[in-house]
Amino acid sequence: MDKTFVFYCILFILIAEFILATVMNYLNAKRFKDPIPEDLNDVYNAEEYEKSQAYKLTNYKFGVFTSIFSLVLILAFLFFGGFAWVDNVAQNISENIIIQALVFFGIIMLGSDILNIPFSYYQTFVIEEKFGFNKTTKTTFLIDKLKKWAMTIIFGGAILSLVIWFFEWAGTNFWVYTWAFVAVFTLFMNLFYSKLIVPLFNKQEPLEAGSLKEKIENYAAQVGFDLQNIFVINGSKRSTKANAYFSGFGKEKRVTLYDTLINDLEEEEIVAVLAHEIGHYKRKHVIFNLATSIVLTGVMLFILSLFINNPEVSLAIGVDRPSFHAALIGFGILYSPISEITGLLMNYYSRKFEYQADDYAKTTYAALPLVTSLKKLSKNSLSNLTPHPAYVFMHYSHPPLIDRIRNLKA
Repeated sequence: MDKTFVFYCILFILIAEFILATVMNYLNAKRFKDPIPEDLNDVYNAEEYEKSQAYKLTNYKFGVFTSIFSLVLILAFLFFGGFAWVDNVAQNISENIIIQALVFFGIIMLGSDILNIPFSYYQTFVIEEKFGFNKTTKTTFLIDKLKKWAMTIIFGGAILSLVIWFFEWAGTNFWVYTWAFVAVFTLFMNLFYSKLIVPLFNKQEPLEAGSLKEKIENYAAQVGFDLQNIFVINGSKRSTKANAYFSGFGKEKRVTLYDTLINDLEEEEIVAVLAHEIGHYKRKHVIFNLATSIVLTGVMLFILSLFINNPEVSLAIGVDRPSFHAALIGFGILYSPISEITGLLMNYYSRKFEYQADDYAKTTYAALPLVTSLKKLSKNSLSNLTPHPAYVFMHYSHPPLIDRIRNLKA
């Protein structure tokens, strides 16, 4: 396998993915002004629908600009020796391959994030602000960024160091030990993410005693769901958009409601949303997603072990000498088509699971409050009610609102 051939494969993949994403976004944007389906006529009035169209169009144009910028940046790195320069800096700092890898990825990730700060700032303080969503202060924006950098350095650095150590110790069999570690880490984070990570960014408090808590507990008891942990998170600190999610399993399972969700919905609607989340647990969707994620990680690591010692994978990105960290960059791009395919499959099952969770809520609670809650949440986030089917197939982890409403009414 020649490094020139690998280079052109990388180039082809980057450009092909950009073209595919651009075409999908264009097809989706062409349907922004389609008439609202009859079952959704009560979501927006004329003025609100016009606002939702403007919001979608603004994000579409912004997305086109940012995707072009990202493509140009990585192509410039490939053609003008950007990766080679960073690799030389890393080599000059230390002869230790773990330290070299940490410096290499540290420069690339920190540099990339710094370049993206203006885009992130514009998204938050111009677009989201203009359409009434933003509640983030500039101080919160900065502190969030610093916390994310710290977490990337601590967790990312530790994981990368361990993976390279496995590689040095076990050779191409490193993937087995890395897979075992990632599996344990994934399980740990799924159990304790809400306890350990979320509090770094948001305040969580147990749901106060009252009629809402009583209704939730009554429903949970009715369906035989042991629910001890119901928390409210201050999502309004950053945005007016509402959400709810289920995390953990066993004794560590918990339901988290955004304060914006509680403010936007009636109590019966909140219980219906909760019934949907419990449906995911009862139908074993949480376990399926966790197990599938671990299996796919193992497959990726095994394929990585076949490529990691091939010098052409490193040299194709322009570095002067093969290395584990350079091969990771090359492999990451070469693997992305497989990642796209597995992503399509995961989205397919995710959409299927959403129907199942909706059916569970309909059967064990009621369809109407879930219908009205979905409509309110879509309205308050200016959601797209007329997405293109191809875009849905490629990107949606949830079915379009119209399909969920029709399923609930069936």
